[in-house]
Amino acid sequence: MTEKSKKNVVILGGGWAGTLIARELSGKLDSAEYSVVLVNDRPFFIHLIAGARLTVTSEDKLNIREDSSLVPFDKLFLNGNGTVKIGKVASIVEEVPGKGGEVVLREGERIPYAALVIATGNSWAGPIDFPETDADVRAHINSWRNKYEKASHVVIIGGGPLGLETAGEVIDTWPHKKVTVIHHREQLINDGWPEKFRKDIERRWSLRKVSFILGDGLDVPPEGTIGVTTHKGKHIPDADLVIQAYGSRPNSSFLKTFDEGVLTSYGAVRVDEHLELPGHPGVFAAGDVTDIQETKQASKAHRHIPIIVENIISFLQGAPSNRVYKGLPKALVITLGKNGGCGYYDILWGVLVGNFLVKWLLARTLHVKKSRAMRGY
Repeated sequence: MTEKSKKNVVILGGGWAGTLIARELSGKLDSAEYSVVLVNDRPFFIHLIAGARLTVTSEDKLNIREDSSLVPFDKLFLNGNGTVKIGKVASIVEEVPGKGGEVVLREGERIPYAALVIATGNSWAGPIDFPETDADVRAHINSWRNKYEKASHVVIIGGGPLGLETAGEVIDTWPHKKVTVIHHREQLINDGWPEKFRKDIERRWSLRKVSFILGDGLDVPPEGTIGVTTHKGKHIPDADLVIQAYGSRPNSSFLKTFDEGVLTSYGAVRVDEHLELPGHPGVFAAGDVTDIQETKQASKAHRHIPIIVENIISFLQGAPSNRVYKGLPKALVITLGKNGGCGYYDILWGVLVGNFLVKWLLARTLHVKKSRAMRGY
């Protein structure tokens, strides 16, 4: 079979789920019949688990740096069965559901597909809103490191995992800097977690001299502003660096012309129990962009991978999808710098874990080497 007559399986998004789905499919599909195509707006994978540490400090004791957290795609595919297209998706064209279609890039290129995976993730504001080229990403990282280093009082808006981990990295690197976290709820993270966990987070971060303003909010001021006032009138006169750590949004706008009905009001992609878009056989979605009611984290996205890989293979063989995604017990681990943090596992009576386990589970390495190995490095 010639290259032109081979069928494409296209994966949109080079994040956690997209890269590993592409790798698995490249090893399982017959390269004489199928080509795996990964479409991404950057020529590398960014290990976002290390995003807060990467943008706060250049310390290299644990190998959390640009050269390790930015992973090229050159070793991603197995058996040489894969190509990468760098570009942004403009639209998806599907004339007959279940019969394939085309991915249209903003540059005008059209990529036909027999099966499609949407794994475009979420967009963030602030330090982990990374640009697209290697040079720009490195400049972005260095710019934020300089901002943190020069700041005397860092104010972080958002008391979710990202805001808390950012606070932990700042206080771990500069123990004498002032760090304040502002959160719109009366307790940290969100109401889906038990009170004992939320209080434990506040206790542990407070012991490291992180201050909290709860049940309040703050608008991000223009860069260079000294002193801010919260929505409820709390004045922080010496605040000189304000970080937005909330408000992620699904990267899904290109689907509005495909079928706006597959999007929730928030822009998440609707999927069924097979992680397939309802009414669109052979089109799947994985990771943070989906509407699955679960914490958006790599460990959850990782469990989407075998479901989608096996269901795509079934679809290409003309068989119905048989793998069902059943989710995982709720779990959340939040690092407090390199040596601690806390976590909660919704098993038994609800298990809290502290500094020792978090250090060895995540905080020391942030899984950088493991993540690289999973992508061929």
